[in-house]
This record gives sequence, structure tokens and C-alpha cells, in this order.
Amino acid sequence: MNWTTLLVSMSPEHLLLVGIIVLLAVDIVFDRPRGHLPVALVAVIAATLAASALAIFGYAAAPFPGQLSVDSSAFAAKAIVLVLAIPALLLARDEFPDGPFYVLLLSSLYGACLILSADSFLTLFLGLELMSIPVYVLVLLAMKRVEATEAALKYLILGGTATAMLLMGVSLLFGFTGSLSLDAFGRLLDTGSPMAQTAVVLILLAFFLKAAIVPFHTWAPDAYEAAAVPVTGFMSTVIKAGVLLAAVRLFGFNSLSGRLVELLAILSLVSIVWGNLAAIKQTSFRRMIAYSSIAHAGYLFYAFLGDGEGRFQAVAFYALVYGLMNMLAFAALPMAADDAERDRLDNLKGLFQRAPFAAVMIAIAMFSLAGIPPLPGFVAKFLIFRNVIEAGYTLYAVLGLVGSYLGIYFYLRVLQYMFMSPAPAGLKPQPQAALALGAMLVCLVPAVILMVYPGGLLGGL
Repeated sequence: MNWTTLLVSMSPEHLLLVGIIVLLAVDIVFDRPRGHLPVALVAVIAATLAASALAIFGYAAAPFPGQLSVDSSAFAAKAIVLVLAIPALLLARDEFPDGPFYVLLLSSLYGACLILSADSFLTLFLGLELMSIPVYVLVLLAMKRVEATEAALKYLILGGTATAMLLMGVSLLFGFTGSLSLDAFGRLLDTGSPMAQTAVVLILLAFFLKAAIVPFHTWAPDAYEAAAVPVTGFMSTVIKAGVLLAAVRLFGFNSLSGRLVELLAILSLVSIVWGNLAAIKQTSFRRMIAYSSIAHAGYLFYAFLGDGEGRFQAVAFYALVYGLMNMLAFAALPMAADDAERDRLDNLKGLFQRAPFAAVMIAIAMFSLAGIPPLPGFVAKFLIFRNVIEAGYTLYAVLGLVGSYLGIYFYLRVLQYMFMSPAPAGLKPQPQAALALGAMLVCLVPAVILMVYPGGLLGGL
């Protein structure tokens, strides 16, 4: 084994592991440990810079042949996942001054990075579990609500069901091909055998469960609503980006055909329509974002209808823009003494009079998530639907576009609350925490760059 290759090719994971070890050592050595946030931030920023540098230089290697390999696309995907975790860490300072939150978040990030380098289902399964299990505990840490325990249990059941489906599909794949490599999945896509098709569908449904695609979305909004703001932000951005980018690696450059296209297109379209319709009637900001997340998962899976070459570019750009805008909205959400009260959409009424900067930030996020030009969300949606049309699925693209217009209503309703409605009586403005402002800037600056010059990122993907 070439240790230099191993150290370089897995440097983002190694840096996260160093951060986990330091955090555990601090907890063991000191009676009243502090400084968890700086350690976690340094580890994540260092891992992000390492992944970005290796992606730019086009480094490629296979430290564990047949199990794990890296190239510029894998490092770019890791950089996207890691950069989305930075605002989540900044937001966590007020919710979790110290404690296990930071170790759990870094552990989940480690798993997310691992699945983006996987070449076999063994590595993919290990990474998915490392990414998912800490999140179940993160939901429980938000004990500001009595619903947190129930939400964590529901999220655990969803995750367990996805794991069971994945393992059943992989077992059928192994029985049919005698291989556990991800390439074997691509070979099954054009196979007419019932066993092969069952394996493909089960594996695909496992990813649908992880991404909360309708009808496998049922309990995801409960988990999003009951978790603390940084945890909800982490689940709706980092976890979703990791799952979708791992799915891109799984499908590779293979094109879909036959009934699989119908399954993917119909469930994605239903997710777009149902997510947008269900979000309209929500009175909770986090629950609204949860249903919005279901709709956006539909957009992301729509990209798989297109050709393999444009798939990674479309999904990576969309995942980054969607994640940045989601985290921007959570960072700008006004503070409140009670978590449930903070989450009520009614509390956004008159926000522009109370906190104009926060209102403008949320407005930018809502416009971008709705796909309004010239914000980067418009470019992200354009890439998705262009990919679908170029693959010849014009009808599905048109139906998806029509479904996306349903989402404009509830995004604009948030703006109506903030800019055109009087503030509730007795509601006093609360200043934003300094780190929340930092999180907003971390999201806003790259979003502005992507709005002005999207080709800079697209050219490197």
C-alpha cells in the first residue's frame, strides 16, 4: 500500500477524523470542556480546502482498488458537502455551546465524504450508515420540544427501512452478477431479468427513502420540524446533497431506459407537485422547508433522466445552490425564546420593519429557491430541465416546469408576511447573533458569485 497516496486521496476524511479525535480528547482531559466549535470549524474548513485543491488540480487515485477511488468529480462533490456544513456549525453555537453535537456532525460528514468515493456497495453501505446514524442522535439533541423523541424514532425507522431495502437489493445484485462493485449496478440497468430489475428498483427505492421522495417522505417533515435549526439545516442540505451526489456516482454515465424511466419520472414529478402543494398550507417555517425539500428532491432526481455526462454537473450545481439558499434562510430566521414560537410563519410578519437585513436575506433565499432569475436557483433549475430535454423527455420536462410554478406561491407568501404585513402586537425585535451573521455571509457570498459568474463553477465540474 502506498501510504502517500492513501494520505493524499483521503485527506478530507483524515482531517475530519483528526477533528473528531481532538474533540474527544478535549472531553476526556478537561472537566469542563470548551472550544468545540473552533476545533470543528477548523477541521471542516481544512477538509473543504483540501477537497477543493485536489479537485482543481485533478488528482486521481485508487487507494483501495475496487472499494474506494477518487478523482476531480469526487473531490468536487466532497467540497460541496463540506462547505454546506460550515453555516450549520456557525448556527449551532447558540443552540449547542459545547457537547456531543460537534463530534456527531463531523462523524456524519465523514460518512458523507466516504460514499462519494465508493466503488463498491460495501463502502457505500458503510458510508451511508456513518452518515445517517449520528443524525438520529442529532435530532434527539433538540430537546426544546417534546416531539423530538418521536421525530428521532420516525427518522430512525425511515433510515432503517432504507437500509433494509438497500441490503436486499444488493443481495439480489450479488446473486445475479457475483459482484458488489458499483459498476455491476450499471450493467443491470439494461438487463430484462426479473431478479436484476428487482435489485435495481430496491436500490433506487433506498435512495428515494434517504432523499424523502414521495411516497417515502411521510415522516421526514416531522423530523425537520422537531429538530433544532442547525440540525434541520444539516439534514435538508448536507444529507440530501450527499445522498444525491452518491446516487450520481452509482448511476455513473449509464442512461436509463424502459420502465425505470417511467418510475423515476413519475415519482419525481409527484414529489415536485405534492411537495409544493403541501408546503402551501404549512404554518411552521421548518415544516414548509421540509415539504419544499421534498419538491427539490424531485427536481434533483429529474436530472437522472438526462445523459450521464451532464448529470453530475446539474446535480452538483443544484445541490450547492439549494443548500446555500436553505442555510441562508435558516441563518436569517429571527431569534425567539421559545423554539416552537420561533418556527411560526406568523412571526415573520413585519420582519422588514424589525430586522431589515434578515428580511432581505430570507427574501433572497426564497426567490432563489423559487427559481426566479437572475438568482442562482434559476440557473440550477435551467440545468436540470435542459438535461431532461436534451435526453428527449420533453413532456416530462414541461410537466416538471408546470409543477415548479406551484412552489412560487408559498415562497412569495413568506415575502408578503415580511414586507407587507404588520408585525404581531408585543413582538420585540431580537438582534441576530454574530455567528448567525457570519453564517449568512458564508451563504450569501458564494451565491452572489454563482449568480454573476455561474460558468466559473460549471466549467470545473
